[in-house]
Amino acid sequence: MKKFLLVLCASFAAACSCFSDREPEVRSVIYMIGDGMGLAQVSLLQIARNYEPTAFDRAQGVALIATRSANNRVTDSAAAGTALSSGCKTNNAWLGLDTAGQRLVPIAECARQQGMRTGLVVTSHLYHATPAAFYAHVADRDNVAAITADMTASGIDLLMGGGRKALSEQLPEGGSRLDEFRALGYRVVLEPEQIDTLSGLPVVAAVADKHLPAIAERGDYLPQATRKALELLSADNDEGFFLMVEGSQIDMACHGHDAIRLFNEMCDFERAVAAAMDFADSHPGTLVVVTADHETGGLTLPSGESDFTLPDSGVMVEFSTGGHSASMVPVYLYGTGADRIRGLMDNTGLANRIKQLIAERR
Repeated sequence: MKKFLLVLCASFAAACSCFSDREPEVRSVIYMIGDGMGLAQVSLLQIARNYEPTAFDRAQGVALIATRSANNRVTDSAAAGTALSSGCKTNNAWLGLDTAGQRLVPIAECARQQGMRTGLVVTSHLYHATPAAFYAHVADRDNVAAITADMTASGIDLLMGGGRKALSEQLPEGGSRLDEFRALGYRVVLEPEQIDTLSGLPVVAAVADKHLPAIAERGDYLPQATRKALELLSADNDEGFFLMVEGSQIDMACHGHDAIRLFNEMCDFERAVAAAMDFADSHPGTLVVVTADHETGGLTLPSGESDFTLPDSGVMVEFSTGGHSASMVPVYLYGTGADRIRGLMDNTGLANRIKQLIAERR
């Protein structure tokens, strides 16, 4: 009898040991994309803030990703967004399709198949390239009619951004896209201040005619919308969620070579990142992934003087292109599973790793 008890105790201890060694499960993913945000853009934020800690400094893991598209060493946002959402390369200007024109499965769809809630929060219009890459399947990023049709059919629980004008336009068959959302049971709000009044899902907040205004006018929309989205997606939810948040207008500032606007947009995105990381701190099982679709502007930060024996000569902000560059971009990881993504990889590798973590949920 004693021998039996000893064996039983040993088996129980081994089982407990195996259970305790199991890696924590990723239940929710917050995917944050700084459109056009390369290492230089993050460095600009650090330098301009005199190296005071930022949310990026809280990262528990860091990686680098390559950004080329299937047909160009310099990607556009549609191909890069598709790679980040589906884990497959495509041609510039294509959304949610592979190079043979076959429909790809974005992370948001994988999440829904797992019973997870899904959401998108952006400062662009909701049918812009990056958000569209998470639900649309078209070979022309400017095909608004096809993209918005895919949006209403997507089943995404929460959509916050601009695009009010296009979504309100009458369709040839009658009604508008917003009417279609209403018929599907969505609450539709059209003004930024209404976001704070939201208390349930599904919801569409199309709070600007096209893109939202620049940061100087729109205020704290992005961090506030991020916090509200996290509140709505997590409420009474045991299945977890997938949320994509885009700092859309970092890209616009870099296209325009506007260093002051770039700094302000980076500050705004950093506040949204901090909100996501704070949520992860209080909600175990949450993984925050912060990255970019590509770098915009060819930003460099050279010394004001070439003679380095002199005292500090300042740092200049210089752009080398009005378009995108082929530079690698950073990935910052925080929360549960932050140690499971690392190293140098393709942007498709990042998406596929996130898909894998979602698929591994029990």
